[in-house]
Amino acid sequence: MDDVQSALKELFAETLQSMLEAELDTEFGYEKYDVKNKATTNSRNGKSKKTVTSEYGDVDIQIPRDRNTEFEPVIIKKHQSTVTSIEDQSLLCMLKA
Repeated sequence: MDDVQSALKELFAETLQSMLEAELDTEFGYEKYDVKNKATTNSRNGKSKKTVTSEYGDVDIQIPRDRNTEFEPVIIKKHQSTVTSIEDQSLLCMLKA
């Protein structure tokens, strides 16, 4: 049972991470390393480590940053420390995509 819980926790963390990266791609209008299509003066500027609490336990993720500090994540808002309410929302967003 612990193996299943651990696998779900890892999968959930990877899903959140991918969604955050996709949010930044959408905001910038181009994917990471696709500078040919870059139409903004803003750019990626590393990541910040964040631990959030979910039904699977504490999950470590990396929140992408931008140079102009204009990026406002939607899936995990700034200063948000729990993600229990977005677990269902995340699944719905993935199903719609």
